[in-house]
Amino acid sequence: MVEGLKTFFEINPLAIFSIFIIGVLIIILLQNIYLYTSYKDKAYLWYAIYALIIFVDQILINISIYHDSVLNKELVGTSLPIHPALEWLYNSAYLMFVTELGGAALFKDKTAKNIKNIIKYLTYFLAILFVYDVVFNANFVRIFFLILFVPVLIVMSFFIYYYLFKMKTAVKYYIILGSLSFSVFSILALTTSIFTKNNIYYAWTFFYAGVFIENIFFALGLVVKQRLIFQERNENQIKLIEQYNENEKLKNILTERLQKDVETKTAEIILLNKIAEEERIKQLELTHEKEIAELKVTSLQSQMNPHFIFNSLNSIKLNIIKNNKENAVYYLNKFSKLIRKILTISREKEVSLQEELDTLELYVSIENLRFKNEIQFSIEIDKNINLDTIKIPPLILQPFVENAIWHGLSPKDGEKKLKILINKLNEDSVEISIMDNGIGREKAMEFKQKKMIKRESIGLKLTEERLAIFSSHLKQKHQIFFEDLNQGTKVTIKLFID
Repeated sequence: MVEGLKTFFEINPLAIFSIFIIGVLIIILLQNIYLYTSYKDKAYLWYAIYALIIFVDQILINISIYHDSVLNKELVGTSLPIHPALEWLYNSAYLMFVTELGGAALFKDKTAKNIKNIIKYLTYFLAILFVYDVVFNANFVRIFFLILFVPVLIVMSFFIYYYLFKMKTAVKYYIILGSLSFSVFSILALTTSIFTKNNIYYAWTFFYAGVFIENIFFALGLVVKQRLIFQERNENQIKLIEQYNENEKLKNILTERLQKDVETKTAEIILLNKIAEEERIKQLELTHEKEIAELKVTSLQSQMNPHFIFNSLNSIKLNIIKNNKENAVYYLNKFSKLIRKILTISREKEVSLQEELDTLELYVSIENLRFKNEIQFSIEIDKNINLDTIKIPPLILQPFVENAIWHGLSPKDGEKKLKILINKLNEDSVEISIMDNGIGREKAMEFKQKKMIKRESIGLKLTEERLAIFSSHLKQKHQIFFEDLNQGTKVTIKLFID
């Protein structure tokens, strides 16, 4: 065995260089498998596949040379078109790697999909040719590699490089330099193999050099890409923290203002109680109670905001951690819009039903992020209703929708539906129905009893209090009804129009 290896290295002067390249490929393969499992970026997966195929190809070439030169016998299976098939495959994996590495910055989704489909169909065609070559001892894999795949490879490479030059990122230079190095050395290898047939090892020297230099550039490109991902992730986290701090600051300012208003109003009532008549005192007390009630509503609204602010931030943070940057930016924009809306309407005593539904749609879309958009949310409105003319307390429907999502739909497996129906009963009243196909109130109570930590929800009680305050000047009071459906729960709110 030792003598055989010694003879092998004497006959094949590039064996040590080839083994070095194989070692480099093993390191690259293991490193990219680890990066793929950590970050789920398909660019690492395709680069690992690319390195694996070249690794297998080099192993088979060295084994074949060992049998031919040392053992002086042909290796079983050498007549199979394995080497051209592997050339076909690692070039395909290379195109997939470049496509994934560029990502959204390189192609539109449709363009990237078309590139992947072309590579997929060419791989299917390779499989058919390989089977045909094995059965009929033909040489179709090599022939079609030269007359079909190589031209397609050249055209697609020019197409990809065209978009690469348009990218505004440093990653493109590593891809271009790596590919260019491999192409130049491959051409040198091919030229040498044609004009120096007596010494094929010169050709392999150029090929190994091209593989080594290309892998160095690609590895550097992946490092740069990972650094850019970390930088973008840190910037997004900083923006989220700044937004959170701004929201906290606004909340504290509002709370301080409310406290000062309450203290001022109380002091005024005490002073007027000493100098005013009994009837005047009673009237002022009624006014005071109404103002305190309104301040209490505003305070309750300011306390409701953090309830889903923290949940939303956690969901967006999870997208960032999973490298779903498009989803993170999309929902961050929606989250910012929702925060601005809440801060605006929290200062209002009443809003239109249209504004309330707009805010509710934003809220559900962000809550739905944590359910992987499994909740089918819809709103049906009676065509005879003018939503802009109907006034209600702000954020009055949110607790019912939140209750349906977290107590009805969250524990449920399968299809999740949430629907809001708005019907006009007559000129003086409107009916709003919130329906879900969740587990129902009875099972929801069972789930609640099984929890180790039981927390009483006060959102619905506060909503009833707010509706009572809002409708205190009307002849008829707003009404709330709960109904158990065959599957799920229905909440009906009957609003009387002023």
